Amino acid sequence: MSRADDLFIQMCRKVLDEGFSTEGQQVRARWADTGEPAHTKKIFGVVNRYDLSKEFPALTLRPVPFKTCVDELLWIWQKKSNNIKDLKGHIWDAWADENGSIGKAYGYQMGKKYIFKGGEMDQVDNVLWCLKNDRYSRRILTNLFNFEDLHEMALEPCAYSMTFNVVGDTLNAILNQRSQDILAANAWNVCQYAVLVHMMAQVSGLKAGELVHVIADAHIYDRHLPIIEELIKRPSYPAPKLWIDPEITNFYDFTVDSFKLLDYQKGEQIKGIPVAV
Repeated sequence: MSRADDLFIQMCRKVLDEGFSTEGQQVRARWADTGEPAHTKKIFGVVNRYDLSKEFPALTLRPVPFKTCVDELLWIWQKKSNNIKDLKGHIWDAWADENGSIGKAYGYQMGKKYIFKGGEMDQVDNVLWCLKNDRYSRRILTNLFNFEDLHEMALEPCAYSMTFNVVGDTLNAILNQRSQDILAANAWNVCQYAVLVHMMAQVSGLKAGELVHVIADAHIYDRHLPIIEELIKRPSYPAPKLWIDPEITNFYDFTVDSFKLLDYQKGEQIKGIPVAV
């Protein structure tokens, strides 16, 4: 069993067995097909640790749409875009306006300039600069939860902060997430930010170490409960290997085709998952 599968199963089991139900409470989310409240079972304060030096944490219980995950990661961190016209997938369509914009969210915040050491820089370029010039700093982080702009965001960021920390020649990171739909997003987010740590490490002459994923509100929607019950009973396979084009030394030269999952064994995809918005 892969470590990613093991952590996923443990987290799901805890939610199913010990989670708090929001039935009877006011909730924001609604089911897309009926408009009815989408209630959850939830736990507070999940911390999952993935050692990227030992395996790549792609779930094997069902397929992770790897290329689409990477495309969204590049959309935010490399293109710094907030327009779905720059994105191949359609997961953001429901949040976009008639022009394709999701407002001042995600990529917009990554590309927003600020004063750093007497000059202008955005959050991504600050991380890249620090990892090459001040890599043992304890201030290498990004934050998408900009209160000044929240009212102009179609959706307030879920995965909102990355903190990078170098130990010797190894790059570690903490991903902070305020809220997570476990069935829809867990495997997706873990895969994305594991790729990001590998990207940052490669272009900075470092090795990829730990990704620590902190989730404040980890939840399973009521309609997803039987799907999760079935999913965590499936057989697990060894973790796949991540291939990154070794020739790339500039963060902005990466493309979706710069990454591959090798020897990826996985279960069948789950179709027709109910969507809460």
